[in-house]
Amino acid sequence: MRFNLPRPRQLARNLREVAQRRPETTEEYLEANPEAWERIAEVDPHDAADILEALGSEAALEFLGSLESEQVARILEEMNDGAAAELLQLMPGPQAAGFVGAMDADEAVDVLNKFDDEELPELVGLLEPDDAGEINRLLAYPRDSAGGLMTTEVASLPLGLTAGEAIEALRRMHETLDDLSYVYVVDDDDRLKGVVSFRELVFARPGQGLDQAMVPNPVSVPSDADREVVSDLIQRYNLFAVPVVDADDRLLGIVTVEEALEAIQEEASEDMAVMVGAGSEETVRTAVRESITKRFPWIVVNLVLATIVALTIERQKDVIDDIVVLAALMPVVALLGGNGGAQSLAVVIRSMAINQVPSQMVPKVLLREARIGLAMGVAIAILSGLVAYIISGNDFDVAQVMALAVFANFSIATFAGAGIPIVLRALGLDPALASNIFLTFVTDMVGFAGFLVIATLLL
Repeated sequence: MRFNLPRPRQLARNLREVAQRRPETTEEYLEANPEAWERIAEVDPHDAADILEALGSEAALEFLGSLESEQVARILEEMNDGAAAELLQLMPGPQAAGFVGAMDADEAVDVLNKFDDEELPELVGLLEPDDAGEINRLLAYPRDSAGGLMTTEVASLPLGLTAGEAIEALRRMHETLDDLSYVYVVDDDDRLKGVVSFRELVFARPGQGLDQAMVPNPVSVPSDADREVVSDLIQRYNLFAVPVVDADDRLLGIVTVEEALEAIQEEASEDMAVMVGAGSEETVRTAVRESITKRFPWIVVNLVLATIVALTIERQKDVIDDIVVLAALMPVVALLGGNGGAQSLAVVIRSMAINQVPSQMVPKVLLREARIGLAMGVAIAILSGLVAYIISGNDFDVAQVMALAVFANFSIATFAGAGIPIVLRALGLDPALASNIFLTFVTDMVGFAGFLVIATLLL
């Protein structure tokens, strides 16, 4: 059934929202109204990408097949890198290569980084020589470095031009540029000498030289700089883009604020997954077998650590048999410690992500979290002691055991939450590497074992 179509952008937004909830309905509508899909793809590649991701690979391939290569390239650029890579892998090699060649090189590299090492050379080998050369240069950089994030389509002009000549040059090259926020001024050897905003260039006198209009010695990053360094510079200096240079200060490209933000969001997502022992690359589209392979080892580690806790509790079973109410209170001790440790862990990992925990700051950070743990531990111990006093039928000894156990576990857990990511970093591991699993072991061990030991001594 056909309908009168609303404006393309409004239609795209409506279909995107429907596709998230009822992809089958969206697919049926687009099949019945092919002109609707063509209009969406033409005016709003971002929404088109969201719609295809919701529909799934089979339907996405069908709808992409009705579009021109340039339109497909723009949509693939807007898609999640993993989803775009999955679609390209399902296409015949020459067709996939044609779409990759039509994409911006930096966007294509983001997608190609999701390919397996065996599949990547085969696809790159099908590209046109110029495209393959550019993509291979970018693939040589680590994906989380400035070189891996940058685009080489940059507005750079020679030092000797006037403002009027510069504007004429930009007018000729603007279609090939990824970003026009800044114009970078280079010498004859492509060494970065200065930067001028496009706005300043437009309002400069036509005869004014670039050497007079530019800001000399602009902020830049080496190609091997970590993405966190790049995002920190962009945020600190309120930049729309930061230039990337080689060891001789030659301009290689720029990292835009959009690329930096996307990289940091991706890193945060990966850290969240790794904290709980899931694969950093795993999504709901990941194959079931691959997901099991990534998750299972950390669950085994968790089982081993939990078994140690269980054996510790088993050795104190006589205490539990004598005072049954202790069995009801033990989980509360562990839960309170776990929450306190998780708060500390989240604060420290976030601070690490924005470079606020250099080596010289470690003692101060640990001391801060220890003070917080002690202060909050006293407060929560008093409250939990009162709860235990009521639950146990006004047994002061049980309340005393509860208060001491909560204080000990909460204080230690808060310190451990700060210490675990710092220790992992010192060992050369990702600070987020299954931190939650190790923290749970600490809080359970101290919570259960400490509670029973204190009960043995006082009851």
